[in-house]
Amino acid sequence: MKNIKVIAAFVAGAAIAGSVATASTNSTSVVKACADKRTQAIFLSSNGTCPSNRTLVELGGSAMNTKAISSLVTPSVVSISVTAPSGSGTGSGSVYKTESSLSYIITNNHVISTAASSGTIKIELTNGDQIAATIVGRDPGYDLAVLKVNKGNLPVIALGDSSKISVGDPVLAIGSPLGLASTVTSGIVSALNRPVTTGTADAQSYVNAIQTDAAINPGNSGGALVDAAGRLVGVNSAIATISSGGASGNIGLGFSIPINEAKRVIDEIIATGKSTRPLLGVSFDSSYTGVGAKIFSLTAGGGAEKAGIPDKSVIRSIDGVKVANSEAAIVRIRSYAPGSTITVVVDLPSGGSKSFKVTLGSTPSL
Repeated sequence: MKNIKVIAAFVAGAAIAGSVATASTNSTSVVKACADKRTQAIFLSSNGTCPSNRTLVELGGSAMNTKAISSLVTPSVVSISVTAPSGSGTGSGSVYKTESSLSYIITNNHVISTAASSGTIKIELTNGDQIAATIVGRDPGYDLAVLKVNKGNLPVIALGDSSKISVGDPVLAIGSPLGLASTVTSGIVSALNRPVTTGTADAQSYVNAIQTDAAINPGNSGGALVDAAGRLVGVNSAIATISSGGASGNIGLGFSIPINEAKRVIDEIIATGKSTRPLLGVSFDSSYTGVGAKIFSLTAGGGAEKAGIPDKSVIRSIDGVKVANSEAAIVRIRSYAPGSTITVVVDLPSGGSKSFKVTLGSTPSL
């Protein structure tokens, strides 16, 4: 059997940390929109009605209207080009927030990290306009970044609820693979809670990812994964590729950062320019080869110590989700906000298992 490894869709270096997939109860609602009879452009309807020059359409429900959703969402997804001393590249992003004179774009950290200290970043709108962008803040640990452009009143992408999607739900991936702007591909949610690590040793990110078979290729990074109602449920971040020979590209294994996880980080960056991440208060034993995550040491005053977890315990599950190894434990922990209380089940050094309630600490992400 060929070995498979996961690489970031914009830069190389990722690995699947575990293999946990769970489905949640689906509660996809219907969103009403208006299709312009002349241009076929789609606009959200605030009251469920449309003027005479537009036709009412419904998005969501049991089927996906890919044509309508593509028309609705594509104007909110931008292409990103980066030029820096260490090289250039392209990626994607979504308009997250807009005001009268400026707008915020969300993307992956690995799309823009080469220009963090020097270089230029530009976004391109669907009408071809190119606008200079600056970095508001970035978080390598979550592979997220926020850009700002001095152009207001851009079409903002609607936010969904990634906790409400289920395995098998239809999704669209929208972005600029290989620099081809406004590319739309369709697929389904293949798995949830898929622990994925990407990046390099000095910029490692941990994602409790949505897995999809919607075609994602280099350049799709930072683009939108939307549900059947055209709402953002994930930020496309990484792909899997065959490690032995052949060019990298889509093989039906793409990974997106759930928007519920991303939103906290994005909002913190917009508000303060920085973000935080949760801390369990342990370091893991990298030499441990058994199932679970073995604690090498406890942080004095950290959440794990306060909860009474003994040193050298092996974490087996977090809030009911089994933990395969230390990377999967880190991914799971980072899916929570600082200050959250989680249930950690461990195998005790003395034998037997025990459940502990742990309140997560907080630390700056960058």
